[in-house]
Amino acid sequence: MKIKVLRDDLLTPLQLIANVVERRQTLPILSNVKLTVSESGLEMVGTDLEVELQANSKVSAESLGQVTLPAKKLNDIWRSLSASENIVLEQVNDKVMIRCGGGKYSLATIGISEFPESMNTSDAETIEVNSFDFKKSVEQVAFSMAQQDVRYFLNGMLLEFDGDVMRLVATDGHRLAKTEMKLSAAAVTDQSAIIPRKGVLELLKIVEEVERFDLSISDKVMTVNAGMYRFTTKLVEGQFPDYNKVIPSGGSIELNIDRVSFRESLQRASILSNEKYRGIRLLLSRGSLKVQANNPDQEEAEELLEVVYDGEPVEIGFNVGYILDVLSVLTCDEVRITLSDGNSSALLEGVDDSSGLYVVMPMRL
Repeated sequence: MKIKVLRDDLLTPLQLIANVVERRQTLPILSNVKLTVSESGLEMVGTDLEVELQANSKVSAESLGQVTLPAKKLNDIWRSLSASENIVLEQVNDKVMIRCGGGKYSLATIGISEFPESMNTSDAETIEVNSFDFKKSVEQVAFSMAQQDVRYFLNGMLLEFDGDVMRLVATDGHRLAKTEMKLSAAAVTDQSAIIPRKGVLELLKIVEEVERFDLSISDKVMTVNAGMYRFTTKLVEGQFPDYNKVIPSGGSIELNIDRVSFRESLQRASILSNEKYRGIRLLLSRGSLKVQANNPDQEEAEELLEVVYDGEPVEIGFNVGYILDVLSVLTCDEVRITLSDGNSSALLEGVDDSSGLYVVMPMRL
């Protein structure tokens, strides 16, 4: 195998593949990227057995072949090479030589037979998705995904297709985020899948490279074809919670508040909240909202805000981080908060934007 290529032609794909590959692996081969040079070009594949990324590039090939190389080392070397000079990769026995200008680097290989087979993707309906809309929608809910929860089905994001609507939902059991986006064409079959957390985060980086991508879901995997990339992730098995039962309805306590002012007040008050529990108290009365925080050192913070509210006084506690996460992803000027009483979950929505809604459980202070 011998190819000649410019650094920038492979810089982004190598970086994305290095992100997919786990650095600490029980199987050494999983730390490697597979390079296949054929008459159609160069194919690079990295996997951790849960997610897999394939990238195809045009290169000048002097000889064909296959080899695996340590992904992180190859990526680190590649980033440091000159962008203006040709780079030559050549397999010599059980090593691969990288030459650029006056520099020469030798990397060890692992037998190609040890590299895992690509994930099986059975025939499934292909759905075209706008990358900008998808990225925006994912960012509106991804912060609510659980991390290493024993309820493994929470460690990811639910994707639901309902006609020409794609619905995204995430929850960690303490908060829930839900949003919807329109598809250019209706899906033939209504379907749903739970994408694992790592799959969600890596997919965001890939769809940035294209305007649109094709997505298909089979029984156990989801595949995305985006320009030069083909991304496959295993799906999380299990039943996602019935989120409609979690979303409160019919709350009698409703207030509108300026999003930026509310967020800034919470940020200031949170400085003196308990560092472990991040609890904050909201005291609602006619036309005003008082934000209070304190900590074990007897330090206190208090902020007073004007709100649109004309009901009975209510006192309720929340984890301030959960509320701030919601206010950070909303882009509207005003936020609507709906409650049933001082012990109920809060429903947060943009006043002028109903595409996303957020549920935050109360906290006993």
